[in-house]
Amino acid sequence: MVVGAGRNKAVVLVAMILAVSTIFAGKTIMSTAAPEIQHDLDLSTTGIQWAVNGYLLALAALFVWGGRLGDVVGHGKMVVFGIVVFTTASVMCALTPHGGIAEGWIVGFRILQGAGGAITVPAAVAIIVHTFPLHERGRPLALFFGIAGGLVALGPVLGAVLTEWTWRVVFWVNVPVALVTLVLIFVSKPVTPRRAAPNDFRGLVLIVAGIGLSVFGFQQSELWGWERPATWLCVTGGLALLVVFGIVEGKVPSPLIEMKIFRVKAFFVENVVLFTSMVAFIPLFFFVGQYAEVSLAESALRAGLFPLLFFVGFIVTSQVGGRMLDRSGAKLPVVLGSVAASVGYVLWAGSVVTLQLGVQDWYVVLTGAGMGLMLGPANSDAINQSGELSYGEATGITQTVRNYAASLGLAILGPIFIVVDRSRLTASLIGTGLSRGSAAALATGISDGVTPFRRVQPILPTVRLDFAYATRAVLYVMAAVMAATALIALVGLERARRTGTDGEEVVKDAAAVD
Repeated sequence: MVVGAGRNKAVVLVAMILAVSTIFAGKTIMSTAAPEIQHDLDLSTTGIQWAVNGYLLALAALFVWGGRLGDVVGHGKMVVFGIVVFTTASVMCALTPHGGIAEGWIVGFRILQGAGGAITVPAAVAIIVHTFPLHERGRPLALFFGIAGGLVALGPVLGAVLTEWTWRVVFWVNVPVALVTLVLIFVSKPVTPRRAAPNDFRGLVLIVAGIGLSVFGFQQSELWGWERPATWLCVTGGLALLVVFGIVEGKVPSPLIEMKIFRVKAFFVENVVLFTSMVAFIPLFFFVGQYAEVSLAESALRAGLFPLLFFVGFIVTSQVGGRMLDRSGAKLPVVLGSVAASVGYVLWAGSVVTLQLGVQDWYVVLTGAGMGLMLGPANSDAINQSGELSYGEATGITQTVRNYAASLGLAILGPIFIVVDRSRLTASLIGTGLSRGSAAALATGISDGVTPFRRVQPILPTVRLDFAYATRAVLYVMAAVMAATALIALVGLERARRTGTDGEEVVKDAAAVD
């Protein structure tokens, strides 16, 4: 069903873009605000990582179910409900009290924020699809996805600007955006068809438990240690549940995810490419934001320069990648972009220990350019390959893959960062004359963010340099991940472009949704 006249369609489009704008920005907006939040609330390093990752985790676990709710209950109702949940959680994050409950409070409401986002986004996509006829759909979807993807890259910059007042504004800003969105929805009254379908609660429990347990195990690995059975139980148990989810979904009549689509080789390969690349994409902003503020001693606003440079490279090459996709298929831009990103990460990693901002600029641009060149074509091509699946279902699968990978990436890279930082700090402190035991205890306190700043002040140059070396280790891992992505695309993708049975106009110009 297609709604109203041209003006009403435009209002619907603006409303849906506003509806998802804060949700996509929320993936990265905390990256430059994180050090300030951690310092003000006395959060541990693991706690601030959970405040970032809990949001991604909820998006990954609930995105497909959010799409099903929209189909059954009504997309307009679910957009409104999702906005209310997201905004309420934002207000509660802004009101996080000081003291012992701060960590659990902000992590819990960040997870609720992600749940609201998982309900809102698929319903918003469906409303646009049903508002515009097929022959008009390409441009509004490209605009919708382009703005959404741009806000992910610009999130750290927005966070840096807002943090100049107070980190709490990062959450308060969602309130006026939500109010304007709700007014536009009320004015435009978007109408979409409902599709009766049973709620696959068994699949929902399996995917939530599988994603949650696997990410939790990796995130806690540094705190618990890999020698603890609990770590292995969470990781292997979570992954096993995801395997069971795949088996069960292949047998139920109305699954959350149509697993049979993964039999299409190109669709499967593109989702593997999206998975690996997301490990090195979203977590990047968290680590470099902290690096800029800790190692370079920059303000939150100056720290926003890194993602801004990244965005410059990203936005330019994303347009190039789209044209290459149309001309020759996804393989060339995906391979070239992955290689460029890998090289960029290597060069960037080598320069972070200089503790000089200007030395790194071109490497940041190169990395962003590589990611921009490959992400759009990979995402669009995955949807093009979906065959009989609807656009919304294919988008739901790719978004689940991407959000899970981002959450898992942060959960894996976080402990790597802490281990390297703690090891180097311990060695540096021993060099100042401390015993190994005292050095290890102080290093643990510093890396966990629990040692008071006054105790760190005399050794601040050491803390900054060792933090930079830990950042370098993370960037080297990201370089390896992108090199593996290039190899996967080189071997797994075909050069010729192949599209599904319908919807090419819808997706061929769409930017990546992330």
